[in-house]
Amino acid sequence: MQTFYSHGKLLLSAEYAVLDGALALALPTKFGQSLTVKSTPKNTILWKSISCEGSIWFEAEFILDTALKISSENTSAIAVRLVQILNALQQLNPSLFEAQKGYELTSTLEFPENWGLGSSSTLINNLAQWAQVDAFELLELTFGGSGFDIACAQHDSGILYQLKSGKPTLKPVVFSPPFLDALFFVHRNQKQNSRDGIAAYKTQTAHKTLDFNTLNTLTLELLNCSDLKTFEALLEQHEGFISKLIQQPPLKDVFPDYEGAIKSLGAWGGDFFLATGNTKTMAYFKSKGYSTIVPFSEMIL
Repeated sequence: MQTFYSHGKLLLSAEYAVLDGALALALPTKFGQSLTVKSTPKNTILWKSISCEGSIWFEAEFILDTALKISSENTSAIAVRLVQILNALQQLNPSLFEAQKGYELTSTLEFPENWGLGSSSTLINNLAQWAQVDAFELLELTFGGSGFDIACAQHDSGILYQLKSGKPTLKPVVFSPPFLDALFFVHRNQKQNSRDGIAAYKTQTAHKTLDFNTLNTLTLELLNCSDLKTFEALLEQHEGFISKLIQQPPLKDVFPDYEGAIKSLGAWGGDFFLATGNTKTMAYFKSKGYSTIVPFSEMIL
């Protein structure tokens, strides 16, 4: 039996803009996803997806024909997507699926799927590790996106990530300001589909000339900031920049009476956002019905 593991992700800066070459600060999380692989004599692929609570939330059997093409009688959206991914693996590594040999694949999440920490990217990276193919190429053939989430899956520290001529470049960094205990991740109780957010962004910016010099500077300043008040001001500036770029109001407009800073993470409108404050001020969000609040130290590697 083989076992593979990938870290989840949160994007601290340059959401959306990272798709067009902006410099982004991304952080791997303590929560991730594992994949176990067992060889079987049966010429099929048995798939199980296990939730963070230990229950099977999806299982299916995929057929491996003599041409090494994967198919399934299961027509659910999840099965169709997995067939696409498995065939992409076969495309990148034609010797992966040998005739008269099958596999049992079990994928186990460490976080609720609606947290938005990268259930897809961690799966893609785990499968790429198993198949010994490039995870960024597999992502391109399946889900698409900037690839920062794949980079987080592969690293144990923060990273500066940037697409240059469409190719991923990254630099491991240490994000450990002295005010880490004042940073919290608050879940909005709803899942945002990243692919939908990307599609909307591309529609809005298709005919725009994009200049990210200011945004790139903000990313570096956020990384190197050592003062909380300055950090909060930088978050506000960043929100203003992205707000104009995607033509959506900043998240602070939803919580205008909150005294600390608030910043969207990833696709705006769902998943986690970053809030500055303390355990007492977090009661504000709990009073609004947001009960999932994770301190930085419990979320980020």
